[in-house]
Amino acid sequence: MRTLTLMSFFSAPVLAIAGPPVFAQEQLAIEHAMSAAAINEADLGDRFAAPQRQYIIAPQIPTSPDEGTTDGRLRLDPAIARLQILLDQQGASPGVIDGFDGENLRKAVMGVQAMAGLPVTGIVDDGLLAVIELGQPVIDKYVIAATDLEDVTGPTPEDYAEKAQLDFLGYGSVEEALAERFHMDVDLLIALNPNAAFEPGETIAVAITGPDSTGEVQRIEADKALRQVRAYDDQGILIATYPATIGSEDTPSPSGSYTVEVVAPMPNYTYNPKVNFQQGENTEVLTIPPGPNGPVGSMWIALSKPTYGIHGTPEPSQIDKTGSYGCVRLTNWDAQELGSMLSKGATVEFV
Repeated sequence: MRTLTLMSFFSAPVLAIAGPPVFAQEQLAIEHAMSAAAINEADLGDRFAAPQRQYIIAPQIPTSPDEGTTDGRLRLDPAIARLQILLDQQGASPGVIDGFDGENLRKAVMGVQAMAGLPVTGIVDDGLLAVIELGQPVIDKYVIAATDLEDVTGPTPEDYAEKAQLDFLGYGSVEEALAERFHMDVDLLIALNPNAAFEPGETIAVAITGPDSTGEVQRIEADKALRQVRAYDDQGILIATYPATIGSEDTPSPSGSYTVEVVAPMPNYTYNPKVNFQQGENTEVLTIPPGPNGPVGSMWIALSKPTYGIHGTPEPSQIDKTGSYGCVRLTNWDAQELGSMLSKGATVEFV
């Protein structure tokens, strides 16, 4: 571990590749075919041999059969999936493990480099691979248990008034519940298990994400430029990093330093259009029930600045791809991990 000074390693500009227009992943047809063996056997040294390889910002339309499939669908990359899982195991979250290159992956690379005392370049090189690549499988078998279905409640309504009538905002499907448990995108889970019925007793292939990061977080940096949250212990050592959505142009996040007031797992949500924003035609105060698909997901970390906090999301694939109403949004699993290491009084600095 290495003690870091404020903003010492995380000020590099975002890299991009000139070329065809980029599109949101959900706009592209994805080839649903991926084997556990392809990910477990991916050679990262060969895949990332280019010494100055730059990361794309979003999936690009394939320009040749080598980049995509012959019918123009976007191809999942087993080496990218392996890299994402290995970074996740080191405490540097890439967000959803989806098999696609992008900015969140680059930020996770930077996180591991910083924690290991390596030059923070965001480039996969021999130094990084020496830290993360042990040659072990990263996809394993998992037998679906009946308990995996406990929080599955079916599709969640979009309208807040309809949400308020429910008792719990659970997962829309077993696939969604399992994908979140193993930090995966639903599309990658299905690609690995194309014939699965996702029923109790069935054996499926899932990512080996490893145990949650542990320790006592004393200081958090919410980096608005890099769109990343970094967690430090009382010695100033970086112990975890997370990609984040931090405000938006219309509703920017605050500046300055605040403290953690409350850590609330599985919170309900008070919707007040006079304080925050108006959703649809809802003009009255509503209490939205708890659940992973609630507006703030499965974790709420309240800050000393009223109405602001760090929280989860019902849409993990959208982290750092859409704006927030000023708060700091993480995937549910990242928010839960961070919350487990926090106590009241920890410092949160917006930088």
